[in-house]
Amino acid sequence: MEISKLNPTTEDEQDLVQRRIQRLSFHLTPQQQLPHHDAEQLQLLTCASKVKKITVSTSDLSNYMRGKYREIQERVFDYFNSRPDLQTPVEISMDEHRQLCYKQLIGVVREAGIKPFKYIFEDPAKYFAIVEAVGSVDMSLGIKMGVQYSLWGGSVLNLGTKKHRDKYYDGIDNMEYMGCFAMTELHHGSNVQGLQTTATFDPITDNFIIDTPNDGAIKWWIGNAAVHGKFATVFARLILPTHDIKGDSDMGIHAFIVPIRDMKTHQTLPGIEIHDCGHKVGLNGIDNGALKFHSVRIPRENLLNRFGDVSREGKYTSSLPSIAKRFGATLGELVGGRVGLASSSVAVLKIAITIAVRYSLLRQQFGPPKEPEVSILDYQSHQHKLMPMLASTYGFHFATSYLVEKYSEMKKSQDEEVVADVHALSAGLKAYVTSYTAKSLSVCREACGGHGYAAVNRFGSLRNDHDIFQTFEGDNTVLLQQVSMDLLKQYKEKFQGGTLAVTWNYLRESMSTYLSQPNPVTSRWEGEDHLRDPKFQLDAFRYRTSRLLQSVAVRLRKHSKTLGSFGAWNRCLNHLLTLAESHIESVILAKFIESVQSCPDRNTRNALKLVCDLYALDRIWNDIGTYRNVDYVAPNKAKAIHKLTEYLSYQVRNSAKELVDAFDLPDYVTRAPIGMRSDAYSHYTQYIGF
Repeated sequence: MEISKLNPTTEDEQDLVQRRIQRLSFHLTPQQQLPHHDAEQLQLLTCASKVKKITVSTSDLSNYMRGKYREIQERVFDYFNSRPDLQTPVEISMDEHRQLCYKQLIGVVREAGIKPFKYIFEDPAKYFAIVEAVGSVDMSLGIKMGVQYSLWGGSVLNLGTKKHRDKYYDGIDNMEYMGCFAMTELHHGSNVQGLQTTATFDPITDNFIIDTPNDGAIKWWIGNAAVHGKFATVFARLILPTHDIKGDSDMGIHAFIVPIRDMKTHQTLPGIEIHDCGHKVGLNGIDNGALKFHSVRIPRENLLNRFGDVSREGKYTSSLPSIAKRFGATLGELVGGRVGLASSSVAVLKIAITIAVRYSLLRQQFGPPKEPEVSILDYQSHQHKLMPMLASTYGFHFATSYLVEKYSEMKKSQDEEVVADVHALSAGLKAYVTSYTAKSLSVCREACGGHGYAAVNRFGSLRNDHDIFQTFEGDNTVLLQQVSMDLLKQYKEKFQGGTLAVTWNYLRESMSTYLSQPNPVTSRWEGEDHLRDPKFQLDAFRYRTSRLLQSVAVRLRKHSKTLGSFGAWNRCLNHLLTLAESHIESVILAKFIESVQSCPDRNTRNALKLVCDLYALDRIWNDIGTYRNVDYVAPNKAKAIHKLTEYLSYQVRNSAKELVDAFDLPDYVTRAPIGMRSDAYSHYTQYIGF
């Protein structure tokens, strides 16, 4: 019998060897012609300016993205355009910036008549749209608005009852009652249950006595505290006398309204020390301060008592049976801050990528001999830096828009499944998006070369102001662990037949389907139609998450036998963080695909499909080792993914101007000379003084 009949792949192997010899010969003797098949593949690597351009209507794409809150955001932009005296200059001292930020907020609320407080309950999506717009004007202003209305105001609305809303609502709304959110202490930030500030009930006077027992319990980094705040929502341990040998009982963390300055004189009230936290890396328009309490008495009514109350006799009552349940409910009502930060971080990324892309299209360096210089965005290395980032910005926009919708639904329905879903989703998206944006700001700066280093071109201030987004409202590493905990809980529920929360529904299918052996046929498919098929992309993302979830569950069980639960968790921590990021990437892609398919205009849908494909394939390629290790992707398919990712970057480059213009950010909002829509160099030279 002939060898070729025994081994049907011999001819294929011989053909492969022959093609490799021809390629090597071409390197040695360039005049030799490549086979027709290879010539077609190399044709994909032509200059981006020669690649067929898809049709993108900036106005249609912008209308689809910005939706019904476009008008309120444009009111914010128009107001600041009409008030150049309220626009933040490049060079400004900390004290001047704080006062300007205060005037900006007063102007928006009282002069422009844009009052965001009512929307926290009535229309949360509109509230977040306003915060995003003012944050685009000055990030310090966006954070100051968030401190006043989402944190201080939100704590009164969400943790208090009708008596608190009746007493404080109007003053918070019109900014007469400027307030703080005093949770973080010098020794404790993420571990809120470890807070040491105490609120001891005195039944004789019907007061709570607020105390800072040691310097580690000083409230630290409290926004609005150093200069403007008159009140603070103070998180403290509620201590009740028990009239027995024990003496008192710690009821856990509760929130209390504590006046900190006189309403008329603005002087610090007796028993309260306030010190300025000083100059920061960024956000110096925010007056962060430190608070220390020395037996400060407040009325019993100042306990925000939605989840737990104390009677005149000192008896504690709650609808929730345990300290843990009350603590969870209290923190759960504060999830809006994470939703807002995720949304605001996307807004920062939009500004940065807009400036970087416009400059990269304008800037020309080098080119073919005796021909004009080419745009630096025609270089593959530059496209590799910026085009996947532009695609990610679109993905993040749709994912955070979905998060805002779910948050709005949660506030209206209070459905337990939706609440659990929003908690996990907000933790994951806040962590993932803010970390990505922080890295991207440095990439954008570098992509703009020396001119990106000029303060007037914004990258320095954007990077410094945004940096803290990774830490406040929950440290990103801690938040990702919360996502992993929820995934493991859902993993357990799956095998016990429980109900899966909305965001995790795919796990029911994935844990039985995706964990089977990869299909040896589909693992080799490399056609463009297949690679750009949303089903392939989403299956790949979910397969990776399911593998990570199953493997970390096995590892945790193994290590807990010898190390205990805490030791096992720490041993697997990096694995758990990767799992959380993988899951969030799956959620982002799912919402991106839904948004593409829901788009009514064909040309706009095609443009979104292009950036969605780039987002998906770039993520798969970046983690190609994982897919190769389990033979989910064969070598030929991995190579095809890489080639297609580069080609899609070329295509996105050709529509990059329209794609960033669709963010619809006026020049007076981006405020970077090199990122102007036209005459960028003229604006830049005029700023310098020519």
